Amino acid sequence: MVMVLAKANSKKCAHLLTFDILPKALFTKDPKSNPMTKITCRRVLTNALMVALLAFGASCNKEKPTTAIITVQDVDGKPVEGVTVRLFANPAVPLADATRLLKETLTSVNGKAEFDYTDFYEQGQAGFAVLDISAIKDTMFAEGIIKILEEETNEQTLVLEPVIP
Repeated sequence: MVMVLAKANSKKCAHLLTFDILPKALFTKDPKSNPMTKITCRRVLTNALMVALLAFGASCNKEKPTTAIITVQDVDGKPVEGVTVRLFANPAVPLADATRLLKETLTSVNGKAEFDYTDFYEQGQAGFAVLDISAIKDTMFAEGIIKILEEETNEQTLVLEPVIP
């Protein structure tokens, strides 16, 4: 048994306090876990989890549609239904198969023809295409050009005019 003396300042009284401490406990080391190891391990695991979440979160970037909408109107500005609209590449120097971008459809009641080029665009690709447009119905014709931007809805309006023989 070890005795410890302590003085209390209340009313100038001295009190004698005793504590029982086992002699073994004074001279042996307790097998404690190292708290720094636990903290370091938690930090490493937390950081690894954050890096994994960021890596997988960034790779889950959904590709947005790459579309072109061509609106065909008559000279009075009214939409024309049933117009054959054709989008095609017409490169000055053909480096690849330009016919792969060729698409053709008819306009709907509201005079719109929609083209989807999502399958042709690869994420990370810089730029997409500049395409020529031709629109034909009976004896009327219109032509134009459209720049297709990746992952966007691209719109262009054409005005049908009579073909002069």
